Amino acid sequence: MVKLMDDEVFKAFTTYAAVVIIKMLLMAPMTAFYRFSRGAFANEEDVALKSAEDRKKQLRTHPDVERVRRCHQNDLENIVPFVVIALLYTLTGPSLSSALLHFRVFAGSRIFHTLSYVCVLPQPCRALSWMIGMLSTFSMAYRVLSSVLVL
Repeated sequence: MVKLMDDEVFKAFTTYAAVVIIKMLLMAPMTAFYRFSRGAFANEEDVALKSAEDRKKQLRTHPDVERVRRCHQNDLENIVPFVVIALLYTLTGPSLSSALLHFRVFAGSRIFHTLSYVCVLPQPCRALSWMIGMLSTFSMAYRVLSSVLVL
């Protein structure tokens, strides 16, 4: 493992993978914050200690909570594939500058995607940030496939 961590591309991968995974993990506490601040809970046991009237009011969906949940879902759909593809990409021996460009573009796009989703920035902000991150992942996938594909 020590030798792997001496590789600059692998260090860049681990850095940016950790950044986007931590960003994704922070979406769960953000969802909880929105649930508590908006008084909107999803499960009976979440409101079990409330009065009957409060239970009825708080066992509901709220647009702000659902927005954060959709953002978290989108992270799961994009960050997990990025981590796998980026790991395979590092094994193809890319230049450090190329790897950093892919990793930074993806991480920046996901951070901006979250800001545009949660802060309700006008479209096409969210769509463009999603597309940029997806293009970065597809670019790495192309490199991986073109490096190993045997026809």
